[in-house]
Amino acid sequence: MKILLVDDSKYECTVIAGYLQEMGHDTVIVSNGQQAIDAYAQVQPDIILMDVIMPEMDGHEAARKLRSNAQDWVPIIFLSACINAEDIAAGIHAGGDDYLTKPVNKIVLEAKMIAMQRIAAMRHRLLDVSRELEHANAELKQLVNVDGLTGLANRRYMDQILRSELLRGYRQHEPLTVILTDVDLFKSYNDHYGHVAGDECLKKIGQVLLSSVHRGGDVVARYGGEEFAMILPNTPVEGARVIAESVREKVEQLSIPHEASSVARVCTMSAGVYTCLPQQSEPNDALLQKVDRCLYLSKIHGRNRVTVECCELLAAQH
Repeated sequence: MKILLVDDSKYECTVIAGYLQEMGHDTVIVSNGQQAIDAYAQVQPDIILMDVIMPEMDGHEAARKLRSNAQDWVPIIFLSACINAEDIAAGIHAGGDDYLTKPVNKIVLEAKMIAMQRIAAMRHRLLDVSRELEHANAELKQLVNVDGLTGLANRRYMDQILRSELLRGYRQHEPLTVILTDVDLFKSYNDHYGHVAGDECLKKIGQVLLSSVHRGGDVVARYGGEEFAMILPNTPVEGARVIAESVREKVEQLSIPHEASSVARVCTMSAGVYTCLPQQSEPNDALLQKVDRCLYLSKIHGRNRVTVECCELLAAQH
């Protein structure tokens, strides 16, 4: 084990460190409470052996500070030549876990170390389990927010992001753009090529959308079925038009065969773009209805095209 020994007596430190070395433990020695606090993070000890009476900062105060600052729990055993009921109670209340009488008896010290070694092993196992749980929770959180087929954000997560971006856009008086896309005649594609091919088609198109955004705040989501959404904070309408047209062209350039399409011999995409200047308490649904209308206009006017609109406030600025 790694032991942090805190004592201002060089003689006591030499004796105790010698005992611990014979038992196979590594010992780091400091001479007062402040040094113990400073060394704790670097040493990361399994046990702290600490004298109670020391200059500058005594053992009780050091224990209180260690307990208040440290995220991890490490056993603290106080060392003292004078041990009575009041001293023991004060030490436990300060954050200590046990006491050893000075001069330290080697047999008693060894017995304490055996007991503490059991505790240290249990502590390490608990830390491992805790890390595994944190990792599992992080993965679970990601799964909750991710579409299983495409790996993009799912509709639930998209709705959360859209709410927060509407609020942020309102506070900072910045435009917010939403692009809604639809793979043209995708039902016919599934009927003709099968659902496995349909899934592969959606994965490829999803990656085209994802590769078309480059800022940390931009979000690409699977909106539902063959529909995808892009949330583009602080993106003016003309910039959004360029992105949407680029996505439409790249999807067509994938050259995924679609013999059942009346639009082209390959898969194509229609898009609706709406840019707003968010207002206070503007709901998600109001914005989504507007962008959905733009997508509808693209469909009824022949598909494989982009329809762009913006709110009256932005239109007036142009």
